[in-house]
Amino acid sequence: MHISIIGTGYVGLVTGVCLSDSGNNVYCIDNDENKINLLNKGIIPIYEPGLKELCDKNFRLKRLRFDSDLSKAVKNSEVIFIAVGTPPKENGEADLSNVFKVAESIALSMDSYKVIVVKSTVPVGTCDSVEQKIKKLTKIPFDVVSNPEFLKEGAAIEDFQRPDRIIAGLNNHQDSSKAKDFISELYEPFVRTGAPIYFMDRLSSELTKYASNAMLALRISYMNELANFCNITGADIDSVRIGIGSDKRIGKSFLFPGIGYGGSCFPKDVNALYQTAKQHKYDFKILKAVDEVNNIQKAIIVNMLLKHFKSDIAGKKFTLWGLAFKPKTDDIREAPALTIISKLLSYGANIKAFDPIAMDNTKKVFPQLEYFDDMYDALKGSDGLIIATEWNDFRAPDFIAIKSLLKTPVVFDGRNIYDKDKMNEYRFEYYSIGCKSYNRIDPLSSFKIDPLF
Repeated sequence: MHISIIGTGYVGLVTGVCLSDSGNNVYCIDNDENKINLLNKGIIPIYEPGLKELCDKNFRLKRLRFDSDLSKAVKNSEVIFIAVGTPPKENGEADLSNVFKVAESIALSMDSYKVIVVKSTVPVGTCDSVEQKIKKLTKIPFDVVSNPEFLKEGAAIEDFQRPDRIIAGLNNHQDSSKAKDFISELYEPFVRTGAPIYFMDRLSSELTKYASNAMLALRISYMNELANFCNITGADIDSVRIGIGSDKRIGKSFLFPGIGYGGSCFPKDVNALYQTAKQHKYDFKILKAVDEVNNIQKAIIVNMLLKHFKSDIAGKKFTLWGLAFKPKTDDIREAPALTIISKLLSYGANIKAFDPIAMDNTKKVFPQLEYFDDMYDALKGSDGLIIATEWNDFRAPDFIAIKSLLKTPVVFDGRNIYDKDKMNEYRFEYYSIGCKSYNRIDPLSSFKIDPLF
């Protein structure tokens, strides 16, 4: 099959590479000439495990092409994916201007029947708007399909090639059998092990994407609320997590507490769904609470640190291990580490940072930090260690070396990756999120959200 992917960001690039790897001829199109030039030289602008290897392979086999000529790609394709960004506006609403511009460009370039697949994350009703905009510009037949992505950064290749399910939204007001056949054929190599393709109406498909991410964000915020309550009462969140996760109705995923969620999806999608509901005059109260809890949680570690040092941290040095919003990615968008850094700098503290992948991106935001290529070098002379991302690199460190390098042996573990008893044996002062600890502290007492957030 001949396919065009319009937009070579995270979703578009992964989609294009994986579809080419199943034998399709794929054009990846972007209006950023610099990005296209880099891709044609084999330089991948994002970090995702396995992506470069698949990209190099299919580029070499000439099944994968990178270009800026949208019109040529559309004419040569049967299926066209819209995979451009829908960044949040100031009020949290999704900005759909790029989606509509691409839709209009496709309409002006079409010369035969096309299946136009909206892969971008969009609010309910967007595909209907895309269809209307294209109809105004062409009489050539086409179908618009909603096909949301469910890719986790750090595991995107696996998620695409072995999906839990495929969601495809069709126009129920016309015969979409042709589009349905195209989607079935396109995804057949990825669902041979039994993953279902759920065909539904477009409105439901669009909402499914937001509803899924909002549900996961809700679970995270709920667990963080429980963890904070455990800190106050002396209960242990790890025991509580095991207890509730063993209930089959609840399950074990997304029950780990920490310092909040970040990235390009959860914060944006929670806010976008809330704003969409608001436009329909519905007050989605639970989403407002999810977002509020997450904003508070990102600074919990700083509050613990201030209490430990009696608010006197001006001039002190702290080592921050982890900058990305999660492991196996260089993405720092909405990362809790950024909030921690901003807060500490506002109190006059100095920060020494290490991350296996995300330091280059962080330097663009915070050039004033000290960055280290070695996680242990970053510890020398620091007044404490903060864990902000649960990279595997940090899970089994040399605790004796850590203690000898730190000025004061205190660890603020925002991801609960260390055993509290072991930390006590090494004589660390150890703070974590909701775990029964030798350093009990109410992380929320006297807590306020100031304009920094």
